[in-house]
Amino acid sequence: MEIDVFFLVALFAVALMYSSVGHGGASGYLALMALFGISTVYMRASALSLNLFVSAVSFYAFYKSGYFKLKILLPFIIGSIPMAFIGAHINIDQYVFKYILGAFLVVAVARMMMSPREKENELLKFNYPVAIFIGSFLGFFSGLIGIGGGIILSPVLLLLGWANVKETAAVSSIFIFLNSASGLLGLLSSGINLSPNIVYWVAVAFGGGLLGAYIGSSKLSFQRLKYLLAFVLFLASIKLFLT
Repeated sequence: MEIDVFFLVALFAVALMYSSVGHGGASGYLALMALFGISTVYMRASALSLNLFVSAVSFYAFYKSGYFKLKILLPFIIGSIPMAFIGAHINIDQYVFKYILGAFLVVAVARMMMSPREKENELLKFNYPVAIFIGSFLGFFSGLIGIGGGIILSPVLLLLGWANVKETAAVSSIFIFLNSASGLLGLLSSGINLSPNIVYWVAVAFGGGLLGAYIGSSKLSFQRLKYLLAFVLFLASIKLFLT
């Protein structure tokens, strides 16, 4: 069982960066696996498994700091969890979906970077039916390509003005955790193929997630966290266009 030290270092860095903005990092893990030539047989289940651990520790950090809003999470979860289970059962050509998602992330990043300094008390009224509809789409897409969905949920919450950046991180992290668990359950019917090194990967990603979650929830200002989130989304969009 050969372990690539460079892969583990990169895995730690990805987990740290993504957890600091409330993400599990699945898109980053998938990119790393492709870069290091890891078999596609292991990719989806392994990425979702890493997502579980990193998003869990990220959620705990932001929850402990008082940023979690249950009323924002619930409608998204109602729509997403059953659709993530369904999406995980479907095997289709994913390139069109990846290009669409990549284009959306580029637009979201541009909008975030061009917006004025965020005023945390100027949030817009939350729309429950729209949130359930968006959650259904995110859940289906999450199960389909093996991500937690937070990479889309974060810019949606910010662009619609329903949460500030740290509330977004808290909601996104638990959303990712629940969708990843649902996606893994959906894979059970066809068999879950995990890398032989998954225990080492989880340990390293969990360590990076701990550090990143602490930095994001306690040390970064709202504005700096927004810039970091924009950078993470931009990296994810590049990955989607190149794979």
